[in-house]
Amino acid sequence: MVIEFGHFALILGLILAVVQTVLPLAGASRGWRGWMAAGEPAATAQFFVLLLSFAALTYGFVTSDFSLRLVTANSHTAKPMLYKISGVWGNHEGSMLLWCLILAFYGALAAWFGGNLSPTLRARVLGVQGAISVAFLAFLIFTSNPFTRIDMPPMNGGDLNPLLQDPGLAFHPPFLYLGYVGLSMTFSFAVAALIEGRVDAAWGRWVRPWTLAAWMFLTVGIALGSWWAYYELGWGGFWFWDPVENASFMPWLISAALLHSAAVVEKRESLKSWTILLAILAFGFSLIGAFIVRSGVLTSVHAFANDPERGVFLLLITGLFMGGALTLYALRAASLQAKGVFSIASRESALVANNVLLSVACFVVFIGTVWPLVSEMIWDRKLSVGAPFFDAAFTPFMVALAAILPIGALMPWKRARMGRVMAPLKGALALSIAMGALVWVVQTGGSMLAPLGAVLASWLVLGTLIDLATRAGRGDLAGRARRLRNLPRADWGKSVAHAGFGVTLFGVCALTAWQVEDIRTARVGETFEVGTYAVTLADVDQGRGPNYETTMAVMRVTRGGKEVAVLHPEKRFYPVARMPTTEAAIDNGFLRDLYLVIGDPQPDGGWVVRTYIKPFANWIWAGCIIMALGGTLSLTDRRHRVAAGAARSPRGAVPAE
Repeated sequence: MVIEFGHFALILGLILAVVQTVLPLAGASRGWRGWMAAGEPAATAQFFVLLLSFAALTYGFVTSDFSLRLVTANSHTAKPMLYKISGVWGNHEGSMLLWCLILAFYGALAAWFGGNLSPTLRARVLGVQGAISVAFLAFLIFTSNPFTRIDMPPMNGGDLNPLLQDPGLAFHPPFLYLGYVGLSMTFSFAVAALIEGRVDAAWGRWVRPWTLAAWMFLTVGIALGSWWAYYELGWGGFWFWDPVENASFMPWLISAALLHSAAVVEKRESLKSWTILLAILAFGFSLIGAFIVRSGVLTSVHAFANDPERGVFLLLITGLFMGGALTLYALRAASLQAKGVFSIASRESALVANNVLLSVACFVVFIGTVWPLVSEMIWDRKLSVGAPFFDAAFTPFMVALAAILPIGALMPWKRARMGRVMAPLKGALALSIAMGALVWVVQTGGSMLAPLGAVLASWLVLGTLIDLATRAGRGDLAGRARRLRNLPRADWGKSVAHAGFGVTLFGVCALTAWQVEDIRTARVGETFEVGTYAVTLADVDQGRGPNYETTMAVMRVTRGGKEVAVLHPEKRFYPVARMPTTEAAIDNGFLRDLYLVIGDPQPDGGWVVRTYIKPFANWIWAGCIIMALGGTLSLTDRRHRVAAGAARSPRGAVPAE
């Protein structure tokens, strides 16, 4: 009965999404306030009925209701409760229901907290958001119904993919979807603004918190996925340039550009057409990501589904919304005139450079991701684009971005004098170069990657501190501290996020340049040297877990005769899924990780053992956390939560650009 109720709630959600689409859009075009107001209760009702539907599906997983095809395919009675719950979204159908729920949640937030929007803009935003819900709910109900029953339920299920039975992957998809789907709000605001023909400073203030929230959740989601790949897959890497990884990274890059571009709209009423285009493209890349993950056109270990028919439906959704929005943009862009003018040396120009670098970097990732598909379709040639291409083509843009961030942060709006801007940064530049030289000397030659990372990371962090010190002004220490304390949270958030980017950048460079890898066959009791450490394979035991069999090694690590750690890498086998997994054992440290993996037994009685020393590995994810904290700080700024002065904004159309 609960399952049928959930199925009914899903269908009701589609009906409410249609109401949320039709009535507000029609009311806004005719000036009918009653119809416009209908969008708010429709958005609220849609969210709650989809929440009930999601709860019903979760109930089916928790109670192991194997009359549901989805539960049978993705759950098992012996599975731990955490993975029974995460199994709800650990598959195509359940993850799409989560997608639709989050889509409705954002629409409800716009209804609840959009009081400062003009009635017509609010109605159009809700209408466009409702149209997106209609498309995805129709896709879910007609091609991917999560409530399909089985006539003869089995006694037990087929179990969740063992790779997904991990805490990191339990929380990774919800955060990623909060980011992916959150960009639908920037899309809705962009399309609503194009329909009205009005983009002004108030619009910039309204769209920034939605972009900021989506970017923040994407940052956390991508970091969780990278962390999971690092310790769960056993290959020792943190980023593979896999198509699905790229599918989440591209919206992150575009949303970062949109954040900076929207600031120019808010402060100077410039870059309006460009900002609208970024808002459309940000969600467009989220749709492309959904297509890549669920169509099977590109091979990936992360893919949810391999169904061309579903892929065609998603391609139609992408074409409908992106084609419609870009057509509307082509018709309306000329009517969005910029008011502010600025010189080449100005904060506006620095933000334009920031946008160009992020956008071109995203384009490089996009080309590398889809090129194998294009090659096969046009030339019937199978090829792969791997890390060497991405590292060579993508890295220069990130280096340039890191170089300009501290300078742009200190530049005034409209016009700047480069000598005055660089004056307080000379010390930071000298210290950064000295830090790079120190790293070069310490590593006694070798790759330039680590010294370059040290220079850029120091430059970003020191530049952030100088920016804050400049804002504190001169005077006594108490006065400067008071001015710092009174700085807007958005300014603090920007500084924290830039510093976090520097920390991640150094972690990536140091790990790539200094990693030590050792792969060998070792017998029980054998000791071998890796770097400055001695590793002993003390024992290998067989055991059982809740729903798996395990081969667990006991490995002792010493340094200079002193024990550093005793680690237990595992190789698990899940009998129901008939699938093995590798569980790396990691001794985490502030300056390095010791990373051990046990492999297969060998005919001579030994075991394959992989040992890695990974310098500054945790700095990669620490920097991501710092960036997300910066986004959270900015999001708590009242200027981002309330479009101050919006009610006083002129309601007329903006002159043409």
